[in-house]
Amino acid sequence: MPELPEVETIARVLREGAKSTEDALLGRRIESAEVLWPRTLANLSPQVFCAQISGQTIQAVIRRGKFLVLPLSSDTLLVHLRMSGDMRVEHAQDNPVLKHDRLILNLDNGSRLAFNDTRKFGRAWLLADPQEVLGSLGPEPFDPALDTDSFHEMLQARSRQLKPLLMDQSFLAGLGNIYTDEALHLAKLHPLRLSGTISLPEAERLLVAIRAVLTEGIRRNGASIDWVYRGGDFQNHFRVYGRTGESCPECGGTIERLLVGQRGTHICPNCQPKPD
Repeated sequence: MPELPEVETIARVLREGAKSTEDALLGRRIESAEVLWPRTLANLSPQVFCAQISGQTIQAVIRRGKFLVLPLSSDTLLVHLRMSGDMRVEHAQDNPVLKHDRLILNLDNGSRLAFNDTRKFGRAWLLADPQEVLGSLGPEPFDPALDTDSFHEMLQARSRQLKPLLMDQSFLAGLGNIYTDEALHLAKLHPLRLSGTISLPEAERLLVAIRAVLTEGIRRNGASIDWVYRGGDFQNHFRVYGRTGESCPECGGTIERLLVGQRGTHICPNCQPKPD
């Protein structure tokens, strides 16, 4: 599933344009919409969605957690890519509609914004108030208000295993399987540690590690690994994720795979000692 760095990369491409300013979305008016897979829409019928979004102008393209957020002139379009979603801007006359395109917005300059989703799990919302969906999300990892003390308090307030907690979007928005494994290894914390046992120095180490792996993921345009995402190469720089049986970059020990919360999890047992 696309995580924070992948979604941030897509938002940046949509916002700035992959090839030229003509490919950027900001200021474009939506002339019409085509819903090719009705279940892509989470809160409206295709008829209502198409009528309501037509004529609105795209004001911005931002990210909140794993959501793409497009504030429009009247409403807000939210898109969650789920397992295999992707979005692209292209000139309609030069490019055919693709097999797995689920939602298309036709723009006033002859281009289109297409949502492509092979596995059909992605969803889109058109809302007057995006907080109806986004309001349940936890803080952003890069939020300046999220300092060591507040992060430690968040951990202490729960008694959950670290990995499932970090992946809980109501706790912290944006982390998934890949970047949680990477951050826990960098912080030298076992994914089964209970959050309430994390000391203040460990909390600081974990917060620094989360921000470090996310920053590196963004710098490398995310990871291209098990879904239809274009162009990232962070998968070539993983510390532990997907590297079962290989050597730990820190100590040279053997990386192991275990299940935590029914998710494949990768650790170095030397660097990340199992809790008693």
